Amino acid sequence: MNVNIEPSWAARLSDEFEKPYFEALVSFIKTEYSTQKIFPPGKLIFNAFDQCPFPEVKVVILGQDPYHGPGQAHGLCFSVPDGIDFPPSLQNIFKEIQNDLQKPAPPSGNLERWASQGVFLLNATLTVRAHQAGSHQNKGWETFTDRVIHLLAESSDNLVFMLWGAYAQRKGQFIDTQRHLVLQSVHPSPLSAHRGFFGNHHFSQANRYLQEHGKTPIDW
Repeated sequence: MNVNIEPSWAARLSDEFEKPYFEALVSFIKTEYSTQKIFPPGKLIFNAFDQCPFPEVKVVILGQDPYHGPGQAHGLCFSVPDGIDFPPSLQNIFKEIQNDLQKPAPPSGNLERWASQGVFLLNATLTVRAHQAGSHQNKGWETFTDRVIHLLAESSDNLVFMLWGAYAQRKGQFIDTQRHLVLQSVHPSPLSAHRGFFGNHHFSQANRYLQEHGKTPIDW
């Protein structure tokens, strides 16, 4: 199956695209886009991959669902396009960066600037119906993104994985902590951030680890 995705990812995922579950997923997604309002726009489903080629990945941040409000989702977890108000979880991420690195919140919530530095912003589910959180879960995306995380963990060394919340932690529980830095805390959602996201110092820890392993730190 010909999937329009960045070449370094396409080369590594080509076998996955031929599997029955993925063909069923594509059929489901095509029907959804033709009959429902779906986010992100179709051309941005694989935006996280397109913005951050496989050899350039240094940090993996794992989300769950795309944003399901108009204009918010653009294929990068936690990120919103320029000019869109910061969702609450993103506000809290910027608050922690400010506390951790004394870096003020940026004017835009567009995290393409992170992706261009090697931060892979992956949602476990890559599409969603408008105003229906979780509506595309258990359709095949999770199987696909599990494979993506396995590829990264098994084919690279000294990556940083940021796993926020129980869902992300379960999805990354197999990652070899001797080979990679795995940073875990509660989710940045307002429901949980005060229970350990604030003060987790994940951003400074990530940069310290990258520098220790000869990699350029991220300008968060």
